[in-house]
Amino acid sequence: MIEPTHDVVIVGGGHNGLTAAAYLALAGKSVLLLERDDHLGGAAISAEAFAGIDARLSRYSYLVSLLPERIISELGLSIGLARRRYSSYTPDPSDTTGGLLVDRGDDAATRASFDRVGAAGDFDAWNAFYRGTEHVAQALFPTVCEPLPTRSEARRLVGDDALWDALIEQPLGRVITDRFGSDLVRGVVATDGLIGIFTALDDASLDANRCFLYHVIGNETGDWDVPTGGMGAVSGELEKAARAAGARIETGARATSVTPGGEVRYEQDGRDIVVAGRYVLANVAPWVLQGLLADATGAGTASGAASGRAVAKPEGAQVKVNLLLTRLPKLRDATVSPEAAFGGTFHINETYDQLELAYEQAAGGDIPDLLPCEIYCHSLTDPSILAPDLVAAGVQTLTVFGLHAPSRWLTEENNDALRERLQSAVLASLNSVLAEPIESLLLTDAAGNPCVETKTALDLEHALNMPGGNIFHGPLDWPFLEDDAPRGTPAERWGVATEHPRILVCGAGARRGGGVSGIGGHNAAMAVLEG
Repeated sequence: MIEPTHDVVIVGGGHNGLTAAAYLALAGKSVLLLERDDHLGGAAISAEAFAGIDARLSRYSYLVSLLPERIISELGLSIGLARRRYSSYTPDPSDTTGGLLVDRGDDAATRASFDRVGAAGDFDAWNAFYRGTEHVAQALFPTVCEPLPTRSEARRLVGDDALWDALIEQPLGRVITDRFGSDLVRGVVATDGLIGIFTALDDASLDANRCFLYHVIGNETGDWDVPTGGMGAVSGELEKAARAAGARIETGARATSVTPGGEVRYEQDGRDIVVAGRYVLANVAPWVLQGLLADATGAGTASGAASGRAVAKPEGAQVKVNLLLTRLPKLRDATVSPEAAFGGTFHINETYDQLELAYEQAAGGDIPDLLPCEIYCHSLTDPSILAPDLVAAGVQTLTVFGLHAPSRWLTEENNDALRERLQSAVLASLNSVLAEPIESLLLTDAAGNPCVETKTALDLEHALNMPGGNIFHGPLDWPFLEDDAPRGTPAERWGVATEHPRILVCGAGARRGGGVSGIGGHNAAMAVLEG
């Protein structure tokens, strides 16, 4: 075993690794960050996805909810997060000439929209429900950059047993069907419990509940904001903070093994290099860390899990499609402008019954007849990602996130064919609610190809070293510890522990680590400093 060469070696230069590097370097620690790609940011990047088109898309991650103001302030980040007026628009699949528009700037208009889709009785229930989620957010979000509370402590912070039981103890589908009568309204609520995971809404695992909770607690409001300049601007600021604090950052440095004693072997420019940290922070999925440990020990299944049990390969469950359009599509609903409909989250074929049917079909191995999708339009809120000539021409970006497209379908042999089928399914789902085919609006790139880019779960695994294409790096955990869970070490208290004391998880696989948040990186850094 070699002597430590650095206080901390960070494996992976995604936004969480950069966050950890900045905090630790500011605290005077010697930090080496290793990134296998030639660029930093991981999933939180901007890229020119279409040849010859000057549009920098948030290619993978695209919205920010969970990045605490505390991290922005403490690291001196210059990040613009633009709030959207419209929460969502959902065409009524039973009559697509109407739909539900949730307008946070006009309560009366939202009430009228509920009435138009036959859901007048759900309007007050909607407001009461989201007052409840905001109450939970105000209770729990301030704890995400602190040592983990216990379940009992978290419940006391919420201070409402009925609300706690509804969101934490019972399947998400139960509270939704109890509170709302409209199938359409139920579906709009339910989608936040299904982003990136593959489950039924009434599943006893409560996977949907945990996913839902993280989608509604961000910065105590649950708002999902548009990063001005694209997601790359967020990672760019974190990189600048880390470098300014003195962190050493190496790109093109692919880690090949990690030992429990803190040695990290990596390849760079054809050289095999070994360094050692008093701590190693893994900004990779626990399943990837498990492989790096196995490569070092020869044990085959060396675990990176806090429990010491082998980590199962995660499963992602989405398909992501980026499009560039000559203009926004026309709607069948004449009462809503495209600018309003696409100004928030545009839900497509996501009623509660459609979501459940799609899950059943996907679990049976079939692409759903109507793939549930939701659309986000960055350029409406922040046109700065487009060149001025594109803005002047009215060009718009669309990002489509298709649900219930699990990685279990995909192999190296069938990925190309399934990508085409999934892209067709996404476009067909869009066309089922639009007044004109989306294909007719696609911009063409320098080679004359339509500007549409589709990423399957396996594509994400290849591009981002994200096993199974799981955007959370594995199953989500509650933002609290069970009352009898170990709390004896800083790593356990901060939710970043593995079975190896010198190796901590600092990415999305940390407890409270999902989304573009920096929370995993912050908490791993705090555990190092406390230790």
